[in-house]
Amino acid sequence: MTSPLALRSEWWLRFFDRAFTHRFARSFVALRLARWGEPEAAPGRPLILLANHPGWWDGVLTMLVTRRLLPERRGFVPMDAAALKKYGFMRRIGVFGVEQDSPRGVVQFLDTARQVLADPSHLLWVNAPGRFADVRERPAPIAPGMTRLPEIAPDAVLLPLAIEYAHWTEARGEALIAFGAPMAAKDLLALPRPAREDAMRAAMEATMDRLAQDAIARDPDRFRTVLAGGRGMGGIYGAWQRLRFAPEHDARARPG
Repeated sequence: MTSPLALRSEWWLRFFDRAFTHRFARSFVALRLARWGEPEAAPGRPLILLANHPGWWDGVLTMLVTRRLLPERRGFVPMDAAALKKYGFMRRIGVFGVEQDSPRGVVQFLDTARQVLADPSHLLWVNAPGRFADVRERPAPIAPGMTRLPEIAPDAVLLPLAIEYAHWTEARGEALIAFGAPMAAKDLLALPRPAREDAMRAAMEATMDRLAQDAIARDPDRFRTVLAGGRGMGGIYGAWQRLRFAPEHDARARPG
């Protein structure tokens, strides 16, 4: 069987980056990065993005985020093997299949993750819960196999990534992200697995909680725009909305 690493194609990545960018722009005002949450690249060491998994759009963000914020990395991401059979083209953009809810699936995941993380220029994006999970769920779920990652890649750096989707003052949504403090795999490896899981969960929750405060503030100035999308509604209704816009619709406006 061909290695998932060998199937990845830069041509396909460029093609789908354009397609995903267009799809994103039709549904969101912007992809915004919290100013305090810039990623630390960890050059010369394999990188694991430990992300939460709030919704369907996470799969699109996988490409948009890595290609714009970590362009020097060759990214790979696991996906439910059954779903991947329906979308075989995704193997060309760094996606590899993992059987869900089975010990064999954990072995598959770790085997491919080991291959990916053997190269210090690679990035492995993993959705820490292993399932969709609301950003408010506590304790934040950590899927089986996550605590094993430091064991198969002791030189790696784990970087928490918080994702949240919100609607502020426009018809289209806001995609908000922030990276947390990096964790050295070798430091996590020194902990027993239960404590390791607690440390990973605490790092995820701290990043998610801080991003939530920025989402609640509804202040675009707290973010850097990574990718601008569409605004408002088009057509006659959109023109009417622009004509009748009042300052109180701005989340930052306050009574004087």
